[in-house]
Amino acid sequence: MHTSLPYLLTFALFVMGFHSKAQSPKERVDYPPRIAIAGIGLEASVFSPARTTREDFHPIYSRDIMNRYPFFARDSGIIDQAVWIPTVKGHAMPGGMATREAYESFVSETLRMLSDNLPLDGIFFDIHGAMSVEGLDDPEGDFIARIREAVGTQPLISTAMDLHGNVTPRLAQNSDLITAYRKAPHEDAMQTKKRAVVNLLERLKNHKGKPRYKAWVPVPILLPGEQTSTRVEPGRTLYKKVPQYIDQDDVQDVAIWMSYPWADQPRNHGVIMAYGDHKEKVKKAAEELAAYYWSIRHDFDFVAPTYPFEKAMELAIQSKKRPFIVSDMGDNPTGGGAGDVTWTLHKLLEMPEFTAAHGKSWIYASIPGKEFIQKALKLGVGAEIEGTAGAKVDHLHAGPVHLKGKIFSIHKGHPSAKTEVVIQVGNSFVIVTEDRMVYHHQKEFTDLGLDPTKADVIVLKQGYLEPEIYDLRGDWVMALTPGGVDQDLHRLNYKRIHRPMYPLDKDMPDPDLSARFIPSSDEIQWQISPFDIWNTPPPSN
Repeated sequence: MHTSLPYLLTFALFVMGFHSKAQSPKERVDYPPRIAIAGIGLEASVFSPARTTREDFHPIYSRDIMNRYPFFARDSGIIDQAVWIPTVKGHAMPGGMATREAYESFVSETLRMLSDNLPLDGIFFDIHGAMSVEGLDDPEGDFIARIREAVGTQPLISTAMDLHGNVTPRLAQNSDLITAYRKAPHEDAMQTKKRAVVNLLERLKNHKGKPRYKAWVPVPILLPGEQTSTRVEPGRTLYKKVPQYIDQDDVQDVAIWMSYPWADQPRNHGVIMAYGDHKEKVKKAAEELAAYYWSIRHDFDFVAPTYPFEKAMELAIQSKKRPFIVSDMGDNPTGGGAGDVTWTLHKLLEMPEFTAAHGKSWIYASIPGKEFIQKALKLGVGAEIEGTAGAKVDHLHAGPVHLKGKIFSIHKGHPSAKTEVVIQVGNSFVIVTEDRMVYHHQKEFTDLGLDPTKADVIVLKQGYLEPEIYDLRGDWVMALTPGGVDQDLHRLNYKRIHRPMYPLDKDMPDPDLSARFIPSSDEIQWQISPFDIWNTPPPSN
């Protein structure tokens, strides 16, 4: 593949020999519309040895799917506007790439359920967008293309995504409507999904059908979420610009995708996309946002002061503010880390400032250790315990950690962690979990008998802090620790992303940020290849 013209789009066109199973227009149900719900969510690091299985997606079916969306409540006014057909929905905690077997099993089940419920007028396709699958470069694009083979080109597909997802031309073509979160942390997740559903209902109700134009602009920027938070500048202003371009049907929606830096695929780069019925307005929205995004690239920085681990802990020890929170970023489970890297905990347990009986108090949240949990359950609260935890999945940076102390508390039944055990070591506490866990709420500590407001230091396997913990902090820094989501991107062994790419190539020339018009999903014979999409200009639309 030639990369000397890195941001010129080509459409690899081929006749698919497509045979739709969908009904003819006269046989379709016009009102109320029949709308299916499907989707899969995973944010997966290819730099982690972990693997995500089918069970990790926790598949849910039928009415249980509807119950996950508050806007489908009986008094919302939305539920009565269509015949809703929930199929299967899966969402896995971020981690390693999915096995091909897990992916194929999930997709096959979805396709069977969609085929069994034809005819359809629409599909609400709820995905994350940063799923990696063994041997597959564009899983979400593959999934939606196979959905089109099952349901045909007539149904409108409205896709809702995380702003850290990836939008390939193939995903863009097969999605008639597409949107993404506008906040990171993702406080607007449900608002975004509702927008995807409302936009779909409006296009069906008004008989306007598919938007006439979809503009797609690749932006060669690949930054972690910890540097692009909308809580601070320049991300705050970038995303606040989005609504000013929305203009009823002319520009029905605009979205900015930051992509996902811990995968290594040609699709990993920023994207701006707009769609609507007015060509020039759609083009302007996509191009102006892309140009602004590129112009502020040097202004992005970590959302909190960021240091090597040793310096971060030095600041924590010196600080009189409590709790002083340190993000153990390299193994952040919400970003795709395995959640069991022990490197940081090894370092903490070697620090006399923290292990002395009268030293500073700290809480480490957390490290998984099933065998350690079983031993603690037999011994009970108050007993002395000694054993190892962690490094079952990701042992690239350190082996299992040796823990010796008193069992402070045991808590059973957490939906994610299952059983949790708190081990007191000197004046400090290590939380050991049955399954990996992320701590976003104060109650998750108080359930364990811990008061996070009184701890001198809290070390979290986390990147940027979620709102409740963010409000709790006395002070906060992020530590550059190793793991599957290492924030030092220059340490990652990229081999397949398109170069040049900012910030890996800081002095790269300005890219071509002109809009590429994506063919409608009606033009299935113009199906776009997910691969060689960089080298020649697109055909005119």
